[in-house]
Amino acid sequence: MVVIGAGMGGLSAAISMASQGEDVLVLERAASPGGKMRRLQVGDYAIDGGPTVLTMRAVFEQIFALAGESLSNHVTLEPLSILARHAWSAGERLDLYADLQASADAIGDFAGAAEARRFLEFSTESRRIFETLDKPFMRSQRPNPLTLATANGLRGLAAMARINPFETMWKGLGRHFRDRRLRQLFGRYATYCGSSPFLAPATLMLIAHVEQAGVWTVKGGMHELALALEALARRKGVSFRYGAEVTAIRTARGRVAAVATADEEIDCSAVIVNADANALATGLLGRDGARAARPVAPKQRSLSAITWAAAIETRGFPLSRHNVFFSGDYEREFRELASGYPIEPTVYICAQDRDGHAAGPERLLLLVNSPANGDLAPQPPAAVEHAMRRKLADCGLILDWNQQHIIMTDPARFGRLFPATGGALYGRASHGWMASFQRPAARTAVPGLYLAGGSVHPGPGAPMAALSGLLAAESLMMSKASMRRLQPVATVGGISTA
Repeated sequence: MVVIGAGMGGLSAAISMASQGEDVLVLERAASPGGKMRRLQVGDYAIDGGPTVLTMRAVFEQIFALAGESLSNHVTLEPLSILARHAWSAGERLDLYADLQASADAIGDFAGAAEARRFLEFSTESRRIFETLDKPFMRSQRPNPLTLATANGLRGLAAMARINPFETMWKGLGRHFRDRRLRQLFGRYATYCGSSPFLAPATLMLIAHVEQAGVWTVKGGMHELALALEALARRKGVSFRYGAEVTAIRTARGRVAAVATADEEIDCSAVIVNADANALATGLLGRDGARAARPVAPKQRSLSAITWAAAIETRGFPLSRHNVFFSGDYEREFRELASGYPIEPTVYICAQDRDGHAAGPERLLLLVNSPANGDLAPQPPAAVEHAMRRKLADCGLILDWNQQHIIMTDPARFGRLFPATGGALYGRASHGWMASFQRPAARTAVPGLYLAGGSVHPGPGAPMAALSGLLAAESLMMSKASMRRLQPVATVGGISTA
């Protein structure tokens, strides 16, 4: 069987199937594994250019365990004591900690004792949402509102009512926090799904619990995790071909029969596509596979981003590993993102060499949100970069900006890296209470064709994409087992040959 794409979903699917004795070939158009978990070379510096936050460690431990190995023997992970440092101005700064009470104490110092109490109540609700949705939604093949609500009988119905699925995230945060800055801080978690907190459902507040449960760094950078997964897959017998762009999925008698690249056609009875589902829906992988997913209209796309991978010197603001510099008007920022670029953006910085950085250049990934307009608009105006640097300066951070030591990636470039997306990094935006149920599931209408990756269920982010690969492998293997049961049993002289 064939896996198209060596991102988190494709790698986890390949490992799962190979661990069950299947012959697996992975075809990847890029030169290395990881997909969005990419590494950029800026001069002498290797910088993570994609996901920078590792959460839900148990998902990756599960993948290694499927292959009879241990994650800790192949990747060095270090837990962060400071989850993130947040700033609104030079005089407004707040750290969140891995220790819940330490975060509450910091919030109390920042916004008052009442807000600290509300934070602890919010954390309880965030944990309850996660526990309600973990198995019946995130780890289920094709959940829908009915199956989700009835997963645990009357208890399940009561639990669903308590997580307020019809409420927007911003409104839900308003029940907990009076301070607009705290609503901004926790509302930003909606952007982890490329969405607006003013339109996304309150259920996304579960992300706060996911981070509170643990954030890790990967020694050598996040790309090391992708390399470790690829090495694990190879040890289980998986074959990889890089620089192999799939041009078509072929069907015969209604089911998958082959995949084609520019150089060859490979016979196969099943394929898992670890690419944005819109690439299938728009026919980029041939007409035969186009009915496997519904196209996502530009207005339904998640956010994109503009990133700067930089090896430069900084001064002023004391950076932590993860840093967020918030705009003064969050509602205006997201109104402007609906059609263009904000006058004052929120800026995220991953400072990969903190917290032990001394003098000299350091590795940074800077990010501002952007509309996914890479196929509709020209390069973002220079004003975006100026607005980003002005926001940082207002918070006390000065960058020694040297264009020779910076690689910028805009929506158009992301669109070329991930075709048919316009640069959308998370598939369909999670807007409205039904959005999460509208993502494609692993099994498609084309027999033998399965989907994985951040654009399909259960959603974006490294652990979610990895879970999607496990779900795709599980669905494929269940289908194979079902087909074997349905095959007629031949007999020779009255003796079964089954």
